[in-house]
Parts: sequence; structure tokens; C-alpha cells
Amino acid sequence: MLSDTWHLFNKYMTITLRMPLWSLFTLIQPLLWLIIFAQLFGSFVQTSNGNYMDFMVPGILIMTVLFGSSWSGVSLLREISAGTVDKMLVAPVSRVAIVLSRVMHSAIQVIAQTIIILVVAWSMGSTITMNPIYLFLGLTIVFLLGIGFAALSNGFAITLQREEPLVMIGNLMTLPLMFFSSAFVPKEFMPTWIQYASTINPISYAVEGVRAIMTTPQDLTLFAKDFAIILVFAMVTLAWAVSAFKALRD
Repeated sequence: MLSDTWHLFNKYMTITLRMPLWSLFTLIQPLLWLIIFAQLFGSFVQTSNGNYMDFMVPGILIMTVLFGSSWSGVSLLREISAGTVDKMLVAPVSRVAIVLSRVMHSAIQVIAQTIIILVVAWSMGSTITMNPIYLFLGLTIVFLLGIGFAALSNGFAITLQREEPLVMIGNLMTLPLMFFSSAFVPKEFMPTWIQYASTINPISYAVEGVRAIMTTPQDLTLFAKDFAIILVFAMVTLAWAVSAFKALRD
């Protein structure tokens, strides 16, 4: 399974490197939010450390995860429709590897995109940490969230077998989830019902975990709690996507 996952992962990475425009295209909206909205909101949103740019950057990183991974199932659906997946199934390829390789590819792609976001944020004056250990821990949450939402997208693609409802679900997994979290405004600014909704939103825990480790002062206790929640989210969604694929093929 690991060998098949590695070979399929290399295949998808080669395709991405040959056509990098799609990866750059998914960066447009997060970059616009970082460049434009950080300036607009920064003048009237007060945060605990007084620097709205540093407050917003973790939210932009998580937004990049959503735009980069929530559409992963579209390409799987097209491969299923084209018969490519059926051709792989007649070969001695692990069924788990077919899903896992795609999910891993999406997560690694998101990591590369978030590094670009961080470089732009630093160039704009953000004082978010440059400590490699803290950056690695923050990007670990980004990676796990990328796995979780890529798995969700692939699971819905396998289950629905249609592109239209998958696109609708992809739209629901982006901005609505972002606004039901503390990505852009402190939680105390939210209406009470949105605060309650944010408690069941994995985006809230991902944003708060990245913010806890990448902004000063670091809160390792909060990071550990949010990391554990996102890890469980990634494991559950990945298990569901793999089981959905096995059920479809059986």
C-alpha cells in the first residue's frame, strides 16, 4: 500500500509541476484577502496584541487550505467518469493507495501554497514567528487540515458521482466555514449563535491552533488541544473516504 501510494503520489505531483497554473489560481483569493482586507479591517478591528495582520495571517493560511483541498474530489470524479480509475483497479494496485495518494498530494500542494502566503505576509510587515520549530508545528496543523478536507471532497465525489452537487458542497466548505470561525475577527466580536456554531467547526480549531503557535506569545497548551482535534478530524474523514471507495468498488 505504501509503495503504491508513493508511486501514485509522484504521478500527481508530476502532473501538478507540468501545469502549475491551477495551483497559482487557487492562491488568488487568499492573496487578495491578505493584501486588501488586512488593510481594510486592520483600522477598526482590535486584537489582543494590536496587530491585525498577525491575527489575520493564520486565517488566510487556513483559507488557502480550503481553496486548495476542497476541490480535490473534482479531479477524482473526472478520472472515474473517464474510466481511469477502473483501469487502475484491474492492476495490482492497493485500493487504499488510490485515495490516499490523492489526499496526500492535495495536502503537500497546500503546504507549498501556505509558504508563499507566509513570504508575502512577511514582506508586508507581519511579525508572525520565523522560528522554524514553531513554523513546522503550525504547518503540521495546515497539513492535517488539508488531508481532512481533501478526504471529505474525495469521499463526496465517490458517494455522489456527480460534479454539480460536489461543486455546491465545495462552495459550502470555503467561505461559509471561514466566517463561522475566528479566522478574521476575534471570537468576542461574534454574535452568540455564531460563537456556538464555531465550536463544531474544525476551521475554528485549526485557526486557533496555528495562531497559538505562530503568534507571540506562544500557547503550547492550546496548540496541543487544537492539534489533537484536527488530527482526529483528519483520521475520521480519511477513513470515511477510503471506506466509501471500497464500498463503491465492492
